Amino acid sequence: MTLVRWNPVRDFSVLQNQMNRLFEDAMGMWLGESNENDLIVRAELPGVDPKVVDVRVENNVLTIRGERPFEQKVEQESYHRLERSYGTFSRSFALPTTIDADKIHAEYRDGVLNLTLPKSEKAKPKRIQIAATAA
Repeated sequence: MTLVRWNPVRDFSVLQNQMNRLFEDAMGMWLGESNENDLIVRAELPGVDPKVVDVRVENNVLTIRGERPFEQKVEQESYHRLERSYGTFSRSFALPTTIDADKIHAEYRDGVLNLTLPKSEKAKPKRIQIAATAA
């Protein structure tokens, strides 16, 4: 029998990775896209009432929380398989300091939450004109 030294930090890291994988499987793909003016975050939330989704920005951290209620449907002689997770969820993202938190826009359509996070004017790329001088 081999003795293995217990390392709580390693075990916590493994647990955290497993929980992240479980959450991503349950809640769909979370994507961060970017263009010159905005950062886009999409969350797949099928079956979630947008009224129970809470989106907040505090100290440059975007947090999305909500709950998918358990809906048990059993017909008289047949059973249906449940392949969607349920319960409360929460996900937080650190935002770059270039985001203008006062102008964030949220839209929920067809089970997908779309967040548009505009970049501040200082962070947007600017074209600099070159002045030509005669030699």
